[in-house]
Amino acid sequence: MKAEDKIEIFEKKPISSAVIKLAVPTVISSLVTVIYSLVDTYFVGFMNDPIETAAVTLAAPVLLAFNAVNNLFGVGASSLISRSMGLKDYDKVKKASAFGFYCALIASILFSLACFFFRTGLLQLLGADSSTEGTTWGYMLWAVCLGAPPSILSVVMAYIIRSEGSSLHASIGTMSGCILNMVLDPVFILGFHMGAAGAGIATMISNYVACVYFLIFMFVRRKNTFLSIHPKDFQFTLPMVKDVCMVGIPAAIQNLLNVTGMTILNNFAAPYGADAVSAIGISHKIAMVPLNTALGFSTGVMPLIGYNYSNKNYRRMKESITYSFKLMLPIMVLISVLLFVFSTPVVHLFMEDESVVAYASTFLKEACIGLPLFLVDFMAVQVYQALGKGQYAFAFAITRKIILEIPAIILLNRIFPLYGIAFAQSFSEICLGCVGIVCLCRLFRKYKD
Repeated sequence: MKAEDKIEIFEKKPISSAVIKLAVPTVISSLVTVIYSLVDTYFVGFMNDPIETAAVTLAAPVLLAFNAVNNLFGVGASSLISRSMGLKDYDKVKKASAFGFYCALIASILFSLACFFFRTGLLQLLGADSSTEGTTWGYMLWAVCLGAPPSILSVVMAYIIRSEGSSLHASIGTMSGCILNMVLDPVFILGFHMGAAGAGIATMISNYVACVYFLIFMFVRRKNTFLSIHPKDFQFTLPMVKDVCMVGIPAAIQNLLNVTGMTILNNFAAPYGADAVSAIGISHKIAMVPLNTALGFSTGVMPLIGYNYSNKNYRRMKESITYSFKLMLPIMVLISVLLFVFSTPVVHLFMEDESVVAYASTFLKEACIGLPLFLVDFMAVQVYQALGKGQYAFAFAITRKIILEIPAIILLNRIFPLYGIAFAQSFSEICLGCVGIVCLCRLFRKYKD
């Protein structure tokens, strides 16, 4: 796709065509990502060992912490790129993309080293005990300590490429790693009898392949893009740091709060045993299918919103948001109803242990109650990030985790032991979804056609 064709997507294509062209590949990519995450749990579950499944669940907050770096430099840089394109400032586009890439590279290496040298305290913080500590570390060694750089870089490059309108290629790169992971998981987990550690190895290899794809793509398309990862375009200047971090830091903190929430949830579930921890992990990963559908769509439409905001085409900006809700809200409701009705057979796909299945099917039903409201939450956050108003996105994160979800975990666990923990997220999203509707309505009134 030539640079001029990318501009046409943002300015001239019908809203429905532009939204679908940008968002659908991102949704597919997000779904493939969550499917490959489910594949880890699926094949580890074949061992019918709750400890192996619990290890993948306990390590999940660290993998989520990757997203803090992804959001800091991926969301921050991509928001700046889209707004700069709307202003026709293509020199800033080059510098912003190079800044996001090289900062992500440095940060990912530091992240890996920190997890390796502070592994003992980290495992305790995650809620691992004497029965799960060794297995959890076996997974983290490969997926985190050796796998963080390619994982983080590939996601950041996908954000950067998508911000210019190349949503399809961003999704292909992401999916290439995910599909390879699905192929390698049964080989290492079951074929080599490596369990959770095998899942970690498969994840690491797959992320390296995805990273290589993006590097090759950037090299091949270097003459037909406004983006750059050439070292000469990397400038660590105060204005660039400010522009990227203005959106990136709130987005990163938002993700760290998600990590904190999951860590607290796992720690509250741990006293109920490995079965409960495994069930929490299984139900959470199944619920990630509709969650990633909503997140992928809102992420995909973000460049269109940001471009038209900076271009002062507020009518097109608002039409993009409205069309997204009209298309996605019925889909979210349908998926939630289906998962609620068929919760037990869906959970049975990942675990045969009846105790775990009983827990997980109930947890999944509780999660389904608030799933449609996630779309409102995600869209509100992505709109504010697209507009460069990171402080508002940060306010949503604080409200979700600190004000609503974490206190709800503590309170509901006292009232409904264990089962109240799983419902805390739905409760917070119901409340936050109402806040999101009010905020978006106020935004529409502020920016008149």
